[in-house]
Amino acid sequence: MEVNSTEIIGLIAAVLTTSAFVPQVLKTWKSKDVEGLSLTMYSVFFVGIVLWLVYGILIESIAVILANVVTAILAFILVFFKLKYKTKK
Repeated sequence: MEVNSTEIIGLIAAVLTTSAFVPQVLKTWKSKDVEGLSLTMYSVFFVGIVLWLVYGILIESIAVILANVVTAILAFILVFFKLKYKTKK
């Protein structure tokens, strides 16, 4: 995998977009409040991210791979929290 100027732009974009999920994960972890999280949205999002990861592997793009590995982990954590902390009605 070659890291050229295009990949560097991709890596910067990956850091910015992926890090946007960190505050949500931390807030949910601390508060255990999952009322505002959509299980359907995060489940579909997680599957999409895994497919982007496969795509990144196929095209050998380190930026796409790294971004989607980290984002998949963060999205999975939010799905896990949603299932673990959901309120019973």
